[in-house]
Amino acid sequence: MHIYAIGDIHGHLDLLEAAHARIAADAAVHGPATVVHVGDLVDRGPDSRGVIDHLMRGIARGEDWVVLKGNHDRMFSRFLRAPDEPEPGLRPDLSWLHPRLGGAETLASYGVRSAGDRPVKAVHDEALEKVSQAHRDFLAASPTWHRIGATVFVHAGIRPGFAMEKQTETDLVWIRQPFLEDTRDHGFLVVHGHTAIPAPHHHGNRVNIDSSAAYGGPLTAVAIEGRDVFHLTEAGRVPLLPDPG
Repeated sequence: MHIYAIGDIHGHLDLLEAAHARIAADAAVHGPATVVHVGDLVDRGPDSRGVIDHLMRGIARGEDWVVLKGNHDRMFSRFLRAPDEPEPGLRPDLSWLHPRLGGAETLASYGVRSAGDRPVKAVHDEALEKVSQAHRDFLAASPTWHRIGATVFVHAGIRPGFAMEKQTETDLVWIRQPFLEDTRDHGFLVVHGHTAIPAPHHHGNRVNIDSSAAYGGPLTAVAIEGRDVFHLTEAGRVPLLPDPG
């Protein structure tokens, strides 16, 4: 049995379509399988709306796709619900509309212009008019983790030593150091994004597939068979080997 996964998309519809094409080519040889998207559909890239549309249409026509919630997706949902509500994982001096986070680019894809240069209430009122309820419901309903066999998929990572059912949503979409620095076997392979790196990396107990699409890098797609991971390239599967030792 194999599974596919796609890293952090960040509003890059063209990269997402290309990743799905690489998966389709692999599935033509190895057979179809579930495709898990590890979250961060939105922010920074030019077409967050198009990314959500693409995923919703695929699921509606019966594609076996799982779409997880990332921290940027949660910030988008939170802004639409209550723009002044603090985001527990975010530094208090930042907001979703800060240029570093890319919220304005997401709203621009819905036709809300100059979101970073206007009063928050005016931006929020316009966003409620232009972001469809269907998109809002889709983001709100996205799960924070998914397990298939011996693999757990999550956006940021897990709190080591805690059962999946005991994890908090904030950890699952925001955690870094306590997870990234932990070398123990978790009892399953964790496939995640959130921490941008130049290329996908297999650490033995976890696989980071956020290859920096948010910053001009590629969008990673992988195939997973047990603990064997294959990077899907235009030339086909390339083994992604774990760190030695």
